[in-house]
Amino acid sequence: MAPTSNTSLAKLSLFLLFAIFSSSSKAYDRHQLKETNLTLYFQDFSSGPNATSAIVTGIPGRVWSFSSFGTIVVADDRITAGPHMDSPQIARGQGIFTTSSLDGVNAHIMYSIVFTNREYNGSTLEIQGRVFNLASAAETAVVGGTGKFRFATGYATFQTVSFDATLFYSVTRCNITVLHYS
Repeated sequence: MAPTSNTSLAKLSLFLLFAIFSSSSKAYDRHQLKETNLTLYFQDFSSGPNATSAIVTGIPGRVWSFSSFGTIVVADDRITAGPHMDSPQIARGQGIFTTSSLDGVNAHIMYSIVFTNREYNGSTLEIQGRVFNLASAAETAVVGGTGKFRFATGYATFQTVSFDATLFYSVTRCNITVLHYS
């Protein structure tokens, strides 16, 4: 009697595993994996009464700057469709930038791009990884997303388009390529 019940239990277990696997994979059969390419512009003010990024801490006894090891910066930048300050806003770039190498040339970033425009409103892309501060174009990973960018994976490049030292104002172009389900 024992061999029959073990065989039945094994068959039932296999059936249940197959049923679970079948139902979970069918959830995404209805949605096609899609590639999206975006070009966005971060509008950053790092000083003044309307600053959108700020150094919040660093190593005690050392100068806190964007190129000093241990410095942590937070940001809530306007993201626009074009490079000009008066371009329409399409998102916010909210996150943390940490200078993570002793020589100050590498940073670790964690940013959420929170879309506010009609097409992607409420959706997000999550960007995380190491960037080389001195690179003409820094590249990092897109590690996730929500809404229209559910299960996003891909990469983002960042390139400074302009910098005004008198206003502490910079414009950074961000090119993003992601695969996602919509």
